[in-house]
Amino acid sequence: MAQLVVRNLEDDVKEKLQRRAKKQGCSLEELVRDILRAAAVNKRPTGGLGTEVAALFRGKGLDFDIPELRGYTLKPPTFDK
Repeated sequence: MAQLVVRNLEDDVKEKLQRRAKKQGCSLEELVRDILRAAAVNKRPTGGLGTEVAALFRGKGLDFDIPELRGYTLKPPTFDK
């Protein structure tokens, strides 16, 4: 297996990674390996934010269409009694 040395890493970055590793119950080395593996996959979103959010919730329980508000004038609520 290969080894990698990272020089000139800011102290605060190392401390944050150590806290994250402790929170996840793993070593700093294991956490960094996982981060690097995930980065190497290089999976980037293909659509816009709306497309990505819709994909996350697709098939999660809504069985009706939600109408768009485009073209409607929204009126602010009134708090008068």
